[in-house]
Amino acid sequence: MMHIDSFLKYLKFEKRYSANTIIAYSNDLAQFKSFVDSETSGISIENVNRNIIRSWIVSLASEKKTSARSIQRKTTCLRSFYKYLMREGIVQKNPTIGITPPKTEKKLPVFLTQSQTDYFVEESFFTADFSGARDRAIIEMLYNTGMRLSEAAQLKHIDIDLNSNTLKVLGKRNKERIIPFNNYLREIINKYITKKSELEMSVSGEDKFFVTDKGLPVYVKFIYRKVRFYLGLVSTNKKKSPHVLRHTFATHMLNNGADLNAIKELLGHANLSATQIYTHNTFEKLKEVYKQAHPRA
Repeated sequence: MMHIDSFLKYLKFEKRYSANTIIAYSNDLAQFKSFVDSETSGISIENVNRNIIRSWIVSLASEKKTSARSIQRKTTCLRSFYKYLMREGIVQKNPTIGITPPKTEKKLPVFLTQSQTDYFVEESFFTADFSGARDRAIIEMLYNTGMRLSEAAQLKHIDIDLNSNTLKVLGKRNKERIIPFNNYLREIINKYITKKSELEMSVSGEDKFFVTDKGLPVYVKFIYRKVRFYLGLVSTNKKKSPHVLRHTFATHMLNNGADLNAIKELLGHANLSATQIYTHNTFEKLKEVYKQAHPRA
């Protein structure tokens, strides 16, 4: 366990992985260690070979509860772990070399249509009190900036510059990025701040920007439930998470001529491949236009 603990600390303090990723990797390694202990006689996790890892993947694949995506993540976790052990001189070979996890089915991101997002503009869509102003600010913030759920929950007043129409978010691996926004969102932000100040809730500096009805800082599940409720009013899609608004932001930007590299920077993606999935949605739209418009389609 000593090497697992040092690996997790390495991910946290040097690689600056998110808390969720570290928890997932910790669980994956604990699960793998349990498998090694039960299937071998006295072999430590540091001394396993490729066959043992293959056996673990096969056992995971045979369990209906373990998805191909989860197996891919667990395999990635082991690769990183043994790469770390090699770097530290603890092992001489990486037993994950040549290991291929099952392929996952590529699913297109779920997003809202332009007409569905138009409901957010209607004054009657949200209540006229503080709760309505906050909920509208949450929805429009996510849709107009493409920020992640965790980034919205951590947003502070000091992060928003209403003079330059920009905001600062702290993304994955503590990477900061600046996102511009339009005058429409600035107006919504100002209305929320006004409502907040009328209830004598703090609107200064380091205080969290989004708060509950009681003035407490919002938490991730709070925003998730709010988004799910409002998306349920405009969409019949099964997926109604805040990530749908992030997908919608990227898809609408791309459909309206935004450069893919610019979208990558706005979303805070580490590489372009993560952003390119949105081009598939655009292609699907092109196919629909072709079928409707071409006389021989």
